[in-house]
Amino acid sequence: MATSKSTKPAKTANTTKAVKALADSTKARRVASLHTPSDLGADATRDISSALNVLLADVFALYFKTKNFHWHMSGPSFRDYHLLLDEQADQIFATVDPIAERVRKVGGTTLRSTGHAARLQRLSDNDADFVTPIGMLAELREDNQRLAGFMRATHAVCDEYGDVATASVLENWIDEAERRTWFLFESVRKAECPPFFSRL
Repeated sequence: MATSKSTKPAKTANTTKAVKALADSTKARRVASLHTPSDLGADATRDISSALNVLLADVFALYFKTKNFHWHMSGPSFRDYHLLLDEQADQIFATVDPIAERVRKVGGTTLRSTGHAARLQRLSDNDADFVTPIGMLAELREDNQRLAGFMRATHAVCDEYGDVATASVLENWIDEAERRTWFLFESVRKAECPPFFSRL
């Protein structure tokens, strides 16, 4: 019995130490550094990451709005507009992961939730119950044009720090945003302007 009593405190002490060690390990993992080594420097990491994260929030906002309008399209040109917006949404969404991964590659951390994205986005949402097809296309045209401008501003930040890799992919995304703007502009103009012969 004496032996049994003497081992209980030792077991309790060992269990307490094990629990504390596990807690310390868990805490250490939570605060572990996510800093990816980069030769760009701390200022570049801060500024490029910040610019890219705001851009990423805008990309999410534009993707969701484009899908919203795709889902709620109506009218005689439904099929054409529905497919156009689906194609554009896919192209926009394809930039999400590369943008976030550029942030990680330069040593930063990126968006963690939809709430985080909502706090950063500059493009507005549209929760209206009904938007006319032309209203949808015109709004998306303006948003894509603004997004291209945001991308150019981000490109300038990358140029300042010599981040040619991020600048390079931004150039492709700017071209895609301009193409979407062009297609939306022509689609709205076609709807707003009747064919020449119908006016004779």
